[in-house]
Amino acid sequence: MTTGPGTSNKRAVLWFRNDLRLHDNVIVHEAARRVKAGSVAEVLPLFCFDPRFLRASKWGNAKTGPYRAQFLLESVLDLKQRLQGLGSDLLLHLGQPEEVLPGLVAGEGPPGSTVVLAGAEVTSEEITVERKVRAALAAVGAKLELHWGPSLYHLEDLPFREDLADMPDVFTPFKNACESKCQVRPCLPTPVKGALPLPAALPQQLREQLAYRPIRIEDFNCLLPKGHKQLATIPPDPRGVLDFKGGETAALARLKYYLWETDLIATYFETRNGMVGGDYSSKFAPWLSHGCLSPRTVYHEVKKYEAQRVANKSTYWVIFELIWRDYFRFYALKHGNCIFFPEGPAGRPVRWASDPELLRRWKEGRTGWPLVDANMRELAATGFMSNRGRQNVASFLALDLGLDWRLGADWFEHLLIDYDVPSNWGNWVAAAGLTGGRVNKFNITKQSKDYDLNGDYIRRWVPELAKVPAPRIHEPWLMSRQEQEAYGVQIGSDYPAAVKGSGRPAAGGSERRGGSGVGRGRGGGMGGGHSKGSSGAYRGMAAAGGRGGADGGRGGGRSFRARSTFDMYG
Repeated sequence: MTTGPGTSNKRAVLWFRNDLRLHDNVIVHEAARRVKAGSVAEVLPLFCFDPRFLRASKWGNAKTGPYRAQFLLESVLDLKQRLQGLGSDLLLHLGQPEEVLPGLVAGEGPPGSTVVLAGAEVTSEEITVERKVRAALAAVGAKLELHWGPSLYHLEDLPFREDLADMPDVFTPFKNACESKCQVRPCLPTPVKGALPLPAALPQQLREQLAYRPIRIEDFNCLLPKGHKQLATIPPDPRGVLDFKGGETAALARLKYYLWETDLIATYFETRNGMVGGDYSSKFAPWLSHGCLSPRTVYHEVKKYEAQRVANKSTYWVIFELIWRDYFRFYALKHGNCIFFPEGPAGRPVRWASDPELLRRWKEGRTGWPLVDANMRELAATGFMSNRGRQNVASFLALDLGLDWRLGADWFEHLLIDYDVPSNWGNWVAAAGLTGGRVNKFNITKQSKDYDLNGDYIRRWVPELAKVPAPRIHEPWLMSRQEQEAYGVQIGSDYPAAVKGSGRPAAGGSERRGGSGVGRGRGGGMGGGHSKGSSGAYRGMAAAGGRGGADGGRGGGRSFRARSTFDMYG
């Protein structure tokens, strides 16, 4: 429910989550609108470093590892600085939001005089937090309003049923339907100075909290239970593709660089499968996943670039990738916790192998498959991996080694700086062949030769093979003893012999829908009460397991023009 100008909310608390920006931010705009309309007198921004998202998962890996913790800290501090530039500030809390938010309710005024504005999420760990916050606020006469803002296409504008039951489970028909029937909304304006006035009088404790700034990720260790692995800052690895810095300021600078300063976007399609260097792809993902950069801002800036410079397959492909992000978010909303179950939304029971040693070698980049090892070492050393690499290592874990794909998704969640719940888990369950679509099993050797022909990427991360020429570097197990001596590497000693797994696991048990209940405990699902309404706010967003509806059809319809821009470019 959106509160109109006639109501008397005295204070609006902006609870920032995965929307760490001022530009095109629905809750920021809504607060500024209410201040201008006179229904809100003061605005108090808040961000919580929630310990639940720092602690270990059921598999023992910290949900947020050091790379993403560093990027998150930088993003939050940048937001605080940008808010201060508007005459506002950002209250930083080390703890759970349901603990601190009730204390931020305005001390005077009737019940309901304080409203908390926050961005809506779609998966159950996040939705469970929303439910707890809603209950805690209701106990003190305040309310939580959730607004939709993370996607390129707005939830209300999708050409599917409200429960998404007819949303296609395959990307291309989803994309075609959206491109032919939806419009990307204009960006919301960035607030001006004075648009978000802080409370005139705050208790001493809150004034002290406003002055608080965590300096290092080690400051978060107070949130971790005894015996939990501690966070520690890791210096940047000089081999990394980019020295990523968190925050809206860096995000907008990267957008400007990639489009206007270098014209790199004009060749994106040709370079996007690279693996070495900072410019083979946009690298927008870390800022998109933390909400430092709006997908709609990227879209409209690309359209502006196309109008002023060039429109081609490369410029379109950047938008194409944004639609992929939307697809996985709405797929998670439709299918709920099924994207975390071992059998996936397809409900296909699989007998995954259990081999801790094989898993350890995959994580450490010591499988004896150079392309896999190089990518896994890059991830461990930097928190980043190319899209091409992610597809290969995921396929290798699930379809070559036959190991539970969720172990890979959990490892990625731990390390990736650009981790995003729907994109990560959606991509992994798809890589395991459990979405109902086709199974894409990658030929690792062919991929290595196709995308690292001379072996430059492998040598960067697997120095044991530094002297091995192509094509032997892609298949070091084929080297004779004489070759190994000549190139200074002994297979099985200096570099591991190639591991062999059980291959694609066989089906096992009786097929069933809805999952086994032994998944990660995540997931939303349309059954949770997400409703598409005209207000822009969402009510009753309690967590729900299960699926939002039956398998979707293709969507879209006949048209006298190309069904999508993709069709125009072939």
